[in-house]
Amino acid sequence: MNEKKYLKVIDNYGKEVEYEILCAFKLQKTEKNYVVYTDNTNDEDGNLNVLASVYYPQDNSKLDSIETEEEWQEVEKRLKEIQQQ
Repeated sequence: MNEKKYLKVIDNYGKEVEYEILCAFKLQKTEKNYVVYTDNTNDEDGNLNVLASVYYPQDNSKLDSIETEEEWQEVEKRLKEIQQQ
């Protein structure tokens, strides 16, 4: 049984928010680490709200936006591979 992992970050309002980590990986093409996470809420269609960001293993509380369309495509490709496992 996999133990759930969590990520705590400070939002734009200075409030600490906890997210459940769904997966984390490094893409060789970009040489960046990514984390896919959720706040376990659902959108209006009932789908789980899932987010993805660049993260820094040495500082788990720091996240950056995924900036380019090419980068998003690589992350989405990796997520599809993970889902098929």
